[in-house]
Amino acid sequence: MDQSFVKSMLRRYRGELGLVIAIMAVIAVTSVLDGSHSYWNRPAYNVTEILRQTSVLGIFALGATVVIISGGIDLSSGAVMAFSGAICASIILSLAPHNDRGIPITNHLPLWIILVSITGTLLCSLLVGSFHAWLITAVGLPPFVATLASLVGLRSLARVLVQDVNGAFSGQGRNTQIYVDDPTFRALGKEWWIALLVFVVMAIIIWVLLSRTVVGRHLYAMGGNEQAARLSGIRTERLKWLSYCIGSLTAAIAGVLHLAYVSLSNPASAAMGYELNAIAASVVGGCSLTGGIGTIPGTMLGALFLRTVIDSVSKTVKTTPDDFEGLIVGVLVVLAVTFNELRSRGGLKKQFFPGGLGFVSWFILTLLAGVVSMTMATTSKVATGLTVGGATFLLLGARLFLERRAAGTAK
Repeated sequence: MDQSFVKSMLRRYRGELGLVIAIMAVIAVTSVLDGSHSYWNRPAYNVTEILRQTSVLGIFALGATVVIISGGIDLSSGAVMAFSGAICASIILSLAPHNDRGIPITNHLPLWIILVSITGTLLCSLLVGSFHAWLITAVGLPPFVATLASLVGLRSLARVLVQDVNGAFSGQGRNTQIYVDDPTFRALGKEWWIALLVFVVMAIIIWVLLSRTVVGRHLYAMGGNEQAARLSGIRTERLKWLSYCIGSLTAAIAGVLHLAYVSLSNPASAAMGYELNAIAASVVGGCSLTGGIGTIPGTMLGALFLRTVIDSVSKTVKTTPDDFEGLIVGVLVVLAVTFNELRSRGGLKKQFFPGGLGFVSWFILTLLAGVVSMTMATTSKVATGLTVGGATFLLLGARLFLERRAAGTAK
């Protein structure tokens, strides 16, 4: 094989290759630190569970990737998931047969009810995406504001909808939850390969759209420079409609799978905070929040890396590991964005600790590293916190000293 070809491929896919190495490193470290050796004792269960969770996350992360590449942002994917679950469960409850006491039976549903409920849910998601596009293109709202409104409003609307549907069809108007116990519907969420198959098929479709069609090239162009794209004749309003509809559609599909897995529509807590996970998977996978940059394989690996790290924490931090999920996702987002900025703006030559703010940041990062390590440690919390904090203090202090010395030499 031509050596230059290999070098060009490595250079082109260095981000994806780095994620593969990072995933393998996380698995190796977890295997060593996990006292129960879960990866060794139950390999099949762990692989299937990580793939199932990765698939659900990856499905709506694909939509987030399209939106980010087009130069937008979608904060509503978690709320759309909860809303879609409520719509799907509401349609099922309204069409379900009743027993002798007039109570809907959702544990033995005809197949047509399941198909109608899923189809209706996906159609509603397209309406949500179209509404976002209208707010952004016609009204002129920033994408952040338009999707933030849905983040807040859709979840509340879903709760009201569930209450009304319960009141109309089951006589429980105050109930904000709907149970769906049909085994065929539950199999959509319980069988890990179904979510994986949907994820792979959707990834292929969106990859073809972005990399092999004129529409995809226009989406990248609009994300890179919307004004230039418009002046060149690209119909940016239609592209925004397409990208936000894809984002809402993928979130709805993930919402249906999530509903099938938990067998319960509870809009108050369903998919809470998932919008950050979708953005995190995209950014970790190489998407730039400024738009115009990103790949579908990168997003797939970003979702796998994120879920692997979260699974690693659940196995190594035995006390309330769920409490650390938001912290981990936040740190990964910051690191991914920082890495992308360094790669495009001079790398390690950038000055990280300028002026008086540099000294304050040095102290903040040292304190943060010590506190986080102390809270995550299972034993010797104080000693662990002091050790990590001290090491961070010395390393960042050396960096600050070198930066100040280089700045003084340059003068």
